[in-house]
Amino acid sequence: MTESPASQLPSPTERRRLREAGGLTEAQVAARIGVGRATVRAWERGRDTPGGREGEAYARLLAGLAGPAAGRTDTHDPAGSPPALTPAQAFDALYAFCAPALARQAYLLTGRRELAREAVEHAFQVAWQRWPEVAQDRDPAGWVRAVAYEWALSPWHRFRPRHRSPEPPPDDPADRALLHALLELPPSYRRTLVLYDGVGLDLPETAAETEASTPAAAGRLTRAREAVAARVPQLADPAELHRRLVELASAERPRPPVPATVRTGGERRNVFWTRAAIAFTVAIVGSTALTLRTAPTHYEPPVAPAQAVQGVPPPAALGPLSRAEQALREKLRRSQTGGPQRLTPMAG
Repeated sequence: MTESPASQLPSPTERRRLREAGGLTEAQVAARIGVGRATVRAWERGRDTPGGREGEAYARLLAGLAGPAAGRTDTHDPAGSPPALTPAQAFDALYAFCAPALARQAYLLTGRRELAREAVEHAFQVAWQRWPEVAQDRDPAGWVRAVAYEWALSPWHRFRPRHRSPEPPPDDPADRALLHALLELPPSYRRTLVLYDGVGLDLPETAAETEASTPAAAGRLTRAREAVAARVPQLADPAELHRRLVELASAERPRPPVPATVRTGGERRNVFWTRAAIAFTVAIVGSTALTLRTAPTHYEPPVAPAQAVQGVPPPAALGPLSRAEQALREKLRRSQTGGPQRLTPMAG
């Protein structure tokens, strides 16, 4: 008795992991099997079960991607289970799985290779700082992707001197036209387009990651496609746009740093900000103590400012002497200085 294709398939989550590990998109898997992209997406999300010849072809494709481990089942003896990964090992595994593709996606958002590397490095440094939260998240890759997209699309990069000069564009004229059309889009439209037509998320997932409602995300996607098609008419077909986005991202391969370097950088960043917080706290405490030590202990009323006295007539200037005053002056000059002793000052 032969097993059905559905019984030979791994879990829906494992199907998506195998596809992404093999570097295949949903459209490429759909083309190999002969089904639509929406069908592959439904299989990977558990909303539909593969069957018939398509299911057999899908099972063979996943078996080829899994290699020798394809025949293993998820149920095994707990005594023989592999030991649990340490936080560093789990982080390195997530980094090796997500960092290369995330760097290519960041390049589509920014058009800058160095900035794409920085976005990936920053996102994983933040993830290492908050690793317990990331490890328990239902989608760690989506968590890191959201942080990387936020950093890549930050408007503050335009004020950095190293990012003011443009980088060399792609060699292919078609790639240059597509990249220019992407960079002309508003950041929210660009992010929605890359998530839906580049990464392959469905509309509700795209809306959740962009923190928008599903109708708003659909409107952004429609307007972004129209803007790209207006600049590059050959990309009016969504399937062709998806293919060209994948090709453009694959042509540029920004190399992110190794996981150990990212973890070390994150730890140094934690130490730096911890020391900065301690120094700031010490400065605040010291300034408060100095203020308490030098502040006055009683109230001293301020000295009132000087004011001009009003109503006093200005002193009159002395004019020429009258005749009577002149006669009196001459009389005093001619009079003898002698007189009673009490009126004469004595020397010594």
